[in-house]
Amino acid sequence: LLILFPQQSGLYEYKVYGGLADCPPELCADVYMDLDFRKQWDQYVKELYEKTYDGEKIIYWEVKYPFPLSNRDYVYIRECRVLDVDGRKIWVVLAESVSVPQCPEKPGIIRVQSYKQSLAIESDGKTGSKVYMYYFDNPGGMLPSWLVNWAAKSGVPAFLKDMQNACRNYSKST
Repeated sequence: LLILFPQQSGLYEYKVYGGLADCPPELCADVYMDLDFRKQWDQYVKELYEKTYDGEKIIYWEVKYPFPLSNRDYVYIRECRVLDVDGRKIWVVLAESVSVPQCPEKPGIIRVQSYKQSLAIESDGKTGSKVYMYYFDNPGGMLPSWLVNWAAKSGVPAFLKDMQNACRNYSKST
């Protein structure tokens, strides 16, 4: 289920509730955190890597956008923690854009200045996971409404399906 909340800016926040059958939460979190593996299963990744600047791990991510739109890139920090909430084990991933002088903007690519994501994963009580995701970014430029609608109706659900497949393949490759 996907719910959109328009902000005063006219941009959307995305809140996603879903399930990943046969993908235990620990595996789900491992797959999500593994940047090299993501390059293999996420068709929208153009470039993705982690570097350390001034002692802080920073992620650079370039996302492919459909022609004739410019690609977008992100520079952000993220952290994964396992919480114990009344005996329930919950994997939480937080990510937020940062400004890093060593990662300047590239010509022809629009830098996403404002990006925030929270992900919570827990067992569904069987062999899979329950997933909650909150996501906001300001993609910059003028995005056509068809692309925003596609992201809401198809892009996010397709991402969860791709991730579920990635979980199956990850268990075989590790």
